[in-house]
Amino acid sequence: MRDRQSFFEQVYDLVRGVPAGRVATYGQIASLLGLPHGARTVGWALRAGHAPADLPWHRVINSSGRISLRAGQGAELQRALLEDEGVTFGVDGRIDLTQFGWDGNVCMRF
Repeated sequence: MRDRQSFFEQVYDLVRGVPAGRVATYGQIASLLGLPHGARTVGWALRAGHAPADLPWHRVINSSGRISLRAGQGAELQRALLEDEGVTFGVDGRIDLTQFGWDGNVCMRF
């Protein structure tokens, strides 16, 4: 597997490309970076204490359209940030990925 720091930096670069009002999944980010089963590794990168302060981490959710963070651990903040960008949640707490999902189009710098 590639260098962990290098992969984390690639995650950050890709997440910066997710536009406001759109969401990507952990697995989608991993697949775009050539690690199709690396969703957890993407999660680790976003939770790492050295993740850049300007990173729009809140735009990454799980594959079922839900926020993965627990209440009291940032879930409320993530939801508020997404709602501020116009992302809506269903009554079940899910985001409609067909409406708000990001298509992955970004100028790749890898």
